[in-house]
Amino acid sequence: MVLAGGPDRERVVSLQSGRQIAHALHTAGYTVTTRDALPDNLAALDQAANTPDTILFPVLHGPWGEGGPLQQHLQQRGLRFVGSDATAAALCMDKHATKQTLKDAGLPTPDFQHLQPDDTLRLNPPLVLKPLAEGSSLGMAICHTPDDTHAARKPLHDRFGTLLAEAFIPGRELTVGILETPQSTRALPIIEIRSATDFYDYDAKYERNDTAYLFDLNLPQSTLSRITELALATHRITGARHLSRVDLMLEHDTAEPQILEINTTPGFTTHSLFPMAARHAGIPDARLVAGLVELAASQPAPASI
Repeated sequence: MVLAGGPDRERVVSLQSGRQIAHALHTAGYTVTTRDALPDNLAALDQAANTPDTILFPVLHGPWGEGGPLQQHLQQRGLRFVGSDATAAALCMDKHATKQTLKDAGLPTPDFQHLQPDDTLRLNPPLVLKPLAEGSSLGMAICHTPDDTHAARKPLHDRFGTLLAEAFIPGRELTVGILETPQSTRALPIIEIRSATDFYDYDAKYERNDTAYLFDLNLPQSTLSRITELALATHRITGARHLSRVDLMLEHDTAEPQILEINTTPGFTTHSLFPMAARHAGIPDARLVAGLVELAASQPAPASI
């Protein structure tokens, strides 16, 4: 059963992802239903999913569907599902908590600050402002001057509340999909993203057709290995399960990778990076989603919290 939609701001993207996953599962030979998962229809979802052979495939994006509340509900009902459990989902949705976890583990991540409306900003421009718990680059602003920062803060605080301020790292934008199998956890091919806009925002991700996705990175093997190692370490340290996508910047001046964030429910739209990387690795969509369902079916439901 594919769970898509939801109440969060990325509802439209989630519905697109859900359609692609359902189609791939049909291709793989599964009997598939799709449910619009919402906080007020969970009882009906529980009833529909309460069969021994049902595996849920949540592909909701945003704080409720991706950030722990939905996962906690599924765990309390003893339901098996694809993806991270509630603890890891909540951690990875909170960008500040994620970066603090990475920093505490000694992994490289740009300097950052948890930013309430009345807080004094200690980071100097250039910097990035982003909502604490949103995806798809919603609400993201790059601020090159103090005036930019002042102009951006109030509208973002008004719309999203708490923000994350992060040092801007000039460099190459990279992403690495992480895929678990019964035998191992592997990194999918690294993708470099070259956006025709100032940064890889919502339009560049889902609306535009002039964003370039590169697999031939022309980097030393030692650098490629370091990027892969950091992505795998991020997946492991945050407790992510089954699949994730780790975003990084390769700094121009030092050629050192810096971890930006981890996404525990990567998109599956026609533009999405995780299935794109899998296809480049020789894994078609049907085999990718079937493998994830089989993995979830082979494991007990995550413990209730």
